[in-house]
Amino acid sequence: MQRRDLLKRTAAATLAWSASASARAAGTTAASAPPVVRPKRLKPGDRVGLVAPASANFRSVDVEIAQEVARAFSLEPRLGAHVRDRHGYLAGRDEDRAADLNAFFADSAVSAVFAIRGGWGCARILPYLDWDSIRRNPKVVAGYSDVTGLHCGLLARCGLVTFHAPTLLSDWPPFSVDLFRRVVFEGEALTMANPPGDEERLVQRENRVRTIRPGRARGRLLGGNLTVLTALLGSPYVPALEGAILFLEDVNEEIYRVDRMLTQLRLAGLLGRVRGFVFGSCSQCEPGEGYGSLTLEEVLDEHVMPLGIPAYEGAMIGHQDHQFTVPVGALVELDAAAGTIQMLEPAVL
Repeated sequence: MQRRDLLKRTAAATLAWSASASARAAGTTAASAPPVVRPKRLKPGDRVGLVAPASANFRSVDVEIAQEVARAFSLEPRLGAHVRDRHGYLAGRDEDRAADLNAFFADSAVSAVFAIRGGWGCARILPYLDWDSIRRNPKVVAGYSDVTGLHCGLLARCGLVTFHAPTLLSDWPPFSVDLFRRVVFEGEALTMANPPGDEERLVQRENRVRTIRPGRARGRLLGGNLTVLTALLGSPYVPALEGAILFLEDVNEEIYRVDRMLTQLRLAGLLGRVRGFVFGSCSQCEPGEGYGSLTLEEVLDEHVMPLGIPAYEGAMIGHQDHQFTVPVGALVELDAAAGTIQMLEPAVL
């Protein structure tokens, strides 16, 4: 074999390996993504399964509160067999926490699965979920923060639309209750827009949006907690991001860590695949005294502006009392100048 032919073959092999590595980092590809499936809407009287897929419930009152919240929605709660278990900081062994989800998906009398709390641990149970059973029995799944692991896995493996919404131990002010009812019970294709502030000030200061780059874009709404999403890279539980509207949020992170995670998404080739970008809240993510670090605004601008896509920050998504119910996997239109996400279809049947 001549040296020139050897170099050509080596270069081709390198390119093929690079493409394969990028696909492995990204998780699910557009070609392998399952068709999107919407669950049936909830109605008063439905039975719902309450699970603890991540951190432990250290107080018995937390389980009582979770049941009361479900009943306040006129739903009949059923506790998972292991919601009161504890394995260190986890709500029991991985196989047991997964067993609760598997049992509720397999039970035709149960219409939804609600996370009592987040914390850490959802990613650990993904290998133990019965994906075939879940595909046959699509149901409403709701929660946020670490529950991002379930949202991503369920969409990547089953195409199931799920709901980035308050957990049962969240505060549930009227704003959050109303949006959850409209999206999950009534099947409304609503527009997610921060409401005008009711503060006793001359101009609004809370829940403001900032346009990073104006424009409109359509795509499937994917994402969730930034830390959890980046921790899933390289696994088969990352949904295909080609043409998606990516939304992110986080809590209690140093700015350099947010920078590091966005860098990881960029180096993995994921940021360059999305059509639009929304950042919600990053609670307790201040740059520190003296502003020795970059600010969150600067980090977002540095990573997102070069993408040339519509983008804004400040959506009411994340670790805050008033939250949108975000349909993960639903088709939406983003208007970055207006700071809105318009659902183009109901998220439930």
